[in-house]
Amino acid sequence: MPTDTAVPPALRVVNYAHRGASGLAPENTLAAFAAAATHHAAAVELDVRRTLDGHLVVMHDPTPARTTDVARVFPDRADAPVHAFTLAELRQLDAGSWFDARFAGERVPTLDEAMDVLAGHRLRLLLEAKTPSIYPGMAGQIAHILRDQRAQWLAAPGQVIVESFEEEFIRELRAVLPRVPVGFLGAPSPEQLVGFATFCDQINPHAVGLTAEYIERVHQFGMAVNVWTVDEPDDMLAAVAAGVDGIISNRPDRFTATFGANPQLN
Repeated sequence: MPTDTAVPPALRVVNYAHRGASGLAPENTLAAFAAAATHHAAAVELDVRRTLDGHLVVMHDPTPARTTDVARVFPDRADAPVHAFTLAELRQLDAGSWFDARFAGERVPTLDEAMDVLAGHRLRLLLEAKTPSIYPGMAGQIAHILRDQRAQWLAAPGQVIVESFEEEFIRELRAVLPRVPVGFLGAPSPEQLVGFATFCDQINPHAVGLTAEYIERVHQFGMAVNVWTVDEPDDMLAAVAAGVDGIISNRPDRFTATFGANPQLN
């Protein structure tokens, strides 16, 4: 985060596009990531799961049912989890038509494909590992990609951040990849924050019930606060006034319309 106090507070807040610009395009698709760039997001938050044959793919839900046509393509497996499909099978699904016919043919992207698009648009990455406890070795797999295959992402501090609801996973990732900032999704109690500060860089809570006092307490322990999911301009203004470091939104275009494009972060 920039620390120059001459920069207006809103321009020190990171505009994170939640699952890409998911209010404007089908979530967690390459189209949503491109839309995030179009509307001047600084970074993209996306969700990662693993396929049956070991590929990391970008999908939020535990099953493809809500955001693809899996019920049509594999009617006998409509409610099967992501990890029951191979990458080749997921490639057969339409991940765009559910949102709008204009996006027909969008596919479930791999993490590699997503990172290529983000790099092309000079977007940062906030990677959420979804339920990593059901994917043994996920921390090591992510570390391998970032350290051994995409080392350029580690050159600039904060270019990639990894977060999860699972504390054990965050500790494991910190151990195998200490150069990458990590965040805990949720709001530990004020008493717990001292412990989280020993291995976390960020506390990323839901917007409901978040207070300026809690944000200040997190800051006292040297951690940042990125709040989710904030889509209305008035709520964005309130979050900035409360002192957040980042706003995770389905509508990064509204952030830009409210505060302007951020040359500090783009």
